[in-house]
Amino acid sequence: MTDETPTPYAKALGQRLRSIRVQQGLSLHGVEAKSDGRWKAVVVGSYERGDRSVTVQRLAELADFYGVPISELLPDAATAAAATEPPPRLVLDLEKLQRIPADRAAPLARYTATIQSQRGDYNGRVLSIRQEDLRSLSVIYDETPSQLTEQLITWGVLNAEARRAIELPA
Repeated sequence: MTDETPTPYAKALGQRLRSIRVQQGLSLHGVEAKSDGRWKAVVVGSYERGDRSVTVQRLAELADFYGVPISELLPDAATAAAATEPPPRLVLDLEKLQRIPADRAAPLARYTATIQSQRGDYNGRVLSIRQEDLRSLSVIYDETPSQLTEQLITWGVLNAEARRAIELPA
């Protein structure tokens, strides 16, 4: 059964399904191959996009295939609500980072250099980071994520849209 527009819950369920699959290092075609064709890539992909409803029975079978409790596939209400809007982009302005006093900017500069090295991304102007990176940086700076976000916005290093990231469930 296909739906016109995926519900927020269907989107959140799909994100959980995709997350579990990716954690297991499987592509959609990898799922099809590993299951000997029992799980078609196109079907699993449509579940993940929320384009296709999944029955409780099929969800239980998919949980069994992935080797996880079915509860791990089910999003909570907060996750489903957050699925209605895309997460905010966390973009660091690397040019402005260079203007911050070294004693304050050094941990962030090292962190961004590590990410650039891992990604092979040396454009030198901006760097997108994940919400988890912001939490890690807050530990490094010994500040709450909210405090660090405000400091980085004040420095002009982080886009103001990042405030929404700290309001979203982890």
